[in-house]
Amino acid sequence: MNILPLFFEIDEFCRWFEPLWNQYLLARNSTKRQRRRTLALSEVMTLLVLFHQSGYRNLKQFYLTFVCQYLRADFPHLVSYNRFVEFERDALVPLCAYLQTRRGTCTGISFIDSTSLPVCQNLRIPQHRQFNWIARRGKTTLGWFYGFKLHLIVSDRGELLSWQVTPGNIDDQRPVSRLAKQLFGKLFGDLGYLSHPLKKLLQEQKLELITKLKKNMKNQFLNLTDKILLRKRAVIETIFDQLKNISQIEHTRHRSFWNFLVNLASGLIAYSWQERKPSLKYNVNELVC
Repeated sequence: MNILPLFFEIDEFCRWFEPLWNQYLLARNSTKRQRRRTLALSEVMTLLVLFHQSGYRNLKQFYLTFVCQYLRADFPHLVSYNRFVEFERDALVPLCAYLQTRRGTCTGISFIDSTSLPVCQNLRIPQHRQFNWIARRGKTTLGWFYGFKLHLIVSDRGELLSWQVTPGNIDDQRPVSRLAKQLFGKLFGDLGYLSHPLKKLLQEQKLELITKLKKNMKNQFLNLTDKILLRKRAVIETIFDQLKNISQIEHTRHRSFWNFLVNLASGLIAYSWQERKPSLKYNVNELVC
């Protein structure tokens, strides 16, 4: 686990972002007393991303058994775990801003899908209170859940292009036009995105939406390249699997909505730093032509 490149880039980002963020808070009269911390913001952000790269399932165990024992030389001013958790909320906005810098480059071939992010087991839904003001019941091909949805668009190289979090009852088609604003070329999705108005709307944005057809619908002409790419849409399912099982963006132990967002943003950043991402073994220039 090479910490230096990750910390260097995050620290350079914080040097640029923190003055602008403090100036924005000052203009809105929402500044608080700025005490000098022993653990810098860039160090907090680095540790949060490292947690999602480490394979640990629990942040407390990662911090106490790994960071405090093996990374003390790299982070000489470590604080207690309770204090570190208090720093998490202050790192939310910088993490979201830094995540925007980790966007990939659109190649003209993109894939879209959504996945569930449950916040509790279904049996505990009537007792759950922490997210009852925003979490909603939704349904996927695997069944009902209670929580949120992560809508994601990725490139054929496995890079993150656009993302959005919504309550679990939001239709998959609603955030598509906003997510695909800066994209071009072709966008491949499943049957959940089959909609003539949506396809027409994306055509105005110079983006072609390609989905499978229902059994009772007439066949639609597709060239061989589009048929192959439509079958390769499973690449985004692989990315969701890595986000959930490696980057740990999904678990039911959240006790705060802000920590839920911090966990999600850190997990997406950790994925963006993967050297080998799920991708298609094609020459993109030849496919677009």
